[in-house]
Amino acid sequence: MSDGSPTDGSGAPRVGIAGAAASVPRARIGADAVREAWGRFQASGVQSKAVAGADEDSLTMAAEAARRALDAAGVDAERVSCLTFGTSTPPLEEEDPTPRLGAFLGVPSGASRRYLSGSTRAGTSALAAALDRANGVGNERVPDTLPALVVAADRPRGEPSSPEDHAAGAGAAALVLTADGPATVGDRAEYAVDYPGTRFREAGSERVEGLGVSAYDRRAFVETVRGAVSNLGTDLAHADALALQAPDGKLPYRAAAALGADADLVSEVTPVHDLGDLGAASPLFALVRALDAGRERVVVVGYGSGAGADAFEVVVDPDGGAPPTDRAGDSGEDVSYAEYLRLRGEITDGPPAGGGAAVSVPSWRRSREARYRLVAGACPDCSALAFPPEGACPDCGSLAEFEPVELPKQGVVEAVTTVSPGGAPPEFVPQAERGGAFGVAIVAFEREADGEGGAGSASVPLQATDCDPAELDAGDEVEAVVRRIYTQEGVTRYGRKVRPVE
Repeated sequence: MSDGSPTDGSGAPRVGIAGAAASVPRARIGADAVREAWGRFQASGVQSKAVAGADEDSLTMAAEAARRALDAAGVDAERVSCLTFGTSTPPLEEEDPTPRLGAFLGVPSGASRRYLSGSTRAGTSALAAALDRANGVGNERVPDTLPALVVAADRPRGEPSSPEDHAAGAGAAALVLTADGPATVGDRAEYAVDYPGTRFREAGSERVEGLGVSAYDRRAFVETVRGAVSNLGTDLAHADALALQAPDGKLPYRAAAALGADADLVSEVTPVHDLGDLGAASPLFALVRALDAGRERVVVVGYGSGAGADAFEVVVDPDGGAPPTDRAGDSGEDVSYAEYLRLRGEITDGPPAGGGAAVSVPSWRRSREARYRLVAGACPDCSALAFPPEGACPDCGSLAEFEPVELPKQGVVEAVTTVSPGGAPPEFVPQAERGGAFGVAIVAFEREADGEGGAGSASVPLQATDCDPAELDAGDEVEAVVRRIYTQEGVTRYGRKVRPVE
């Protein structure tokens, strides 16, 4: 067992967590609402669960958690040297989402990237990949791979009547790793044994399923988790939190009992009871809760059906204190079962015939910095801001090349209107059918004066999200977040929307 030292035994600094964040969607559905619809609720121990919005997916949730983790750690995205991302529910089955995730955040194009998928173990596998890279596995130590950003996000789903779907939640967690982070990621271990059919998703399907043999599922989970923790060699008597994978509200406790650990080590940090099964994000989310609660020794275990598990020990430096954390969206807004089905796209008509205004992917990409990170242009002659940064200066008419300026992510609504589902442009109809009426606001973003340029303001038209548009008024403070805009030609366009500041 490690002794909490910040070195790896050779005198080299061990990798530590410098900041962490967890984020979940706003919508919630309670077990009673599902039980009323089906006459039963088959997710043991789940009281409510988080539901992804009409414009949310694993990539947008990952961006939210990652941004908050970087802010908590005080690390600029442009300093990140390694980005790893794990999810079992990527937006596309074949495409690496890490370049786009990095673009949302401003991570340099030269940073190394690792994308893990195909299993709920993907979140802890992303952590393992970042540690391997930082510690130079197979090579000499690579100091320029830090800071590293580890992100996990998921929104599993099954058939609406199935136990898998009754448990399925949505959420994301992110960690920032540095050479001097106060929470050391020390010992680690793995364990894998053949248990086919415990949980799977067939090719071309969006729905997870299982064989429904609870004793078999339980045996696979307990044996695999116990094997990984045993290989870790950590004395659980000294641990004060177990951040375990939680497919439902019973399995993590059965594993804890098999390990001889107290149930409180799980119950005080697991998200499964109030947010549901967070898939690949589940153990890292529990870790964030443990750090936020001041736990000093945390055993983290990620499990994936098949079956395999990763186990880690995280030890907080008693002299340095816990790393800063940001937990967003622990509370939410309840939705009915009909609204739940609509948000998931179960009861919509789909895109209208003929589509909408066609914007090619290359054209969209050319404006990605403005869309992803609100990059405006400052006039070199008069310092006025232009958004988007193209054409002549709106103040002096100069045609000189604009200097890029990233706008702050908080602004003030100048004007707002509501778009009803029937009045939405064709490309936005699927979103409107799922999420209902949405607002479109003109938002003023103020640039503060600094040593490189003067103050200024840019007015930007953006969709509103996470709110009733009727309750959004001029003068309200809002913050910009990454969300899905619409999908054409099979490719989703992402960009900034605004929501009320919490």
